Amino acid sequence: MLVALDGTVLLMAQPGMRRELGCTTAQLQWTSTGYLVAVAALLVLAGRLGDRYGHRRTLLAGVLGFGASSAGIALAPTVGWVVGLRVAQGVFGALLQPGTLALLRLSCPPERLGRAVAVRTGAIAVAAGAGPLLGGVLVDAFGWRAVFWINVPVAALIAAMAFALRPEREPSGRVPSERVPSGRVPSDGQRFDGVPSDDRRLDLAGAALLAAALAVLVHALSRVPERGWGGTAAELAGAAALSAVLVAHERRAASPVVPRPVVRSRPVAASLVLLLTASAGLFGTLFSTTFRLQDALGVGPLDTALRMLPLTALMVLGAPAAERALRAQGPRRTALAGVALLVAGIAGLAGPGGGGGSAPATGVASALLGAGFAAVMVTATGTVVGDAPAGYAGAVGGLKQTAMNIGPTLGVATAAGAGTHGSLPLLAALAAVGLLPAAALPAALPAALPAARRAPRRGAAAGGA
Repeated sequence: MLVALDGTVLLMAQPGMRRELGCTTAQLQWTSTGYLVAVAALLVLAGRLGDRYGHRRTLLAGVLGFGASSAGIALAPTVGWVVGLRVAQGVFGALLQPGTLALLRLSCPPERLGRAVAVRTGAIAVAAGAGPLLGGVLVDAFGWRAVFWINVPVAALIAAMAFALRPEREPSGRVPSERVPSGRVPSDGQRFDGVPSDDRRLDLAGAALLAAALAVLVHALSRVPERGWGGTAAELAGAAALSAVLVAHERRAASPVVPRPVVRSRPVAASLVLLLTASAGLFGTLFSTTFRLQDALGVGPLDTALRMLPLTALMVLGAPAAERALRAQGPRRTALAGVALLVAGIAGLAGPGGGGGSAPATGVASALLGAGFAAVMVTATGTVVGDAPAGYAGAVGGLKQTAMNIGPTLGVATAAGAGTHGSLPLLAALAAVGLLPAAALPAALPAALPAARRAPRRGAAAGGA
């Protein structure tokens, strides 16, 4: 919620920031682009650091740094300081995010994990929907710096809760002596959680290549609305070249930055592709529809928000409904239904009366968008968290958050590159691609967890034998 609020309230702060700091539009854009590039480039590495050193530690480092950099931005004298501290905020935001998913897996009983993911999805929807309103109130009353000051007490509260959290299993660099059974010593190449110790080492070259490829890709996509696809072709080619070098390096690396068990997990890979296509379709549609409503049809900002309000409402209400559908129908059917609803919502906005021509039609279409995206988010996130190979929850969480950063950027680039209302059929097709990974998800949830994952809970209940 902290990260989602920070991203949306900034939209309300930027006009006041430009007036007070006397910055150009290009400088102002870097307050968003700098953060986005930093967080997208480092999410996977942050997840691997959590797998190695413990997710609670990376969460604490991330949230304390996020709060400190927010305070620095609130005190910044020039736009240069704001941009630099926003990049630092992106670094700490990358540390903050993957650990939340990993700690859900470590702290929640398996039968309640889906409900926890649904609560998380609904909370993010509330934060994203409330962000512009909260930002407007804060900026009107206290000025643009208030939207960054508000992060400080929230970050302190999260840190206090993280200090109190004691997950049952938290990865560390070595096996604690009290967990080693009597008479047994772990071998040099194997940990008791089943993860080879070599996989705990960080491949710095691979991490640098991955960060560079993601940074160049996200920066290129973020500049498409300004430069067009032709103006960013060289950057996109550079991102493709870096990706090819990364793949070649990963194949030879003893400990790749994206662990091989994660690459081989079909449910995880399908969920990541599904999240990328669904978020691209949704956020590209929001970008396109907002511009059509306000620029082409003359609808005011408040009326625009009210017409799209069903999207937020159905995301909040749809998350628990999706969790129940997931348990009753399984991941495959729930995800397929979610993608179908999402595509229907985009098509509704593209059709007669959509896109603002008729307020009721826009409301119905946005409701379909919210319900569909909630079903996709709950299903794909639950699959990513629940099916992550043992010991790699942080890496999988980082990949999930990376998909959720690249997807919206790709969607906005697609909408801007193809024209506002004219891009909706293309965005509907992009979202429909998600039917393929949705069909690759398991047909049903696992009936029970393997004994290896149940054992720690039994031991804890028995007093820690």
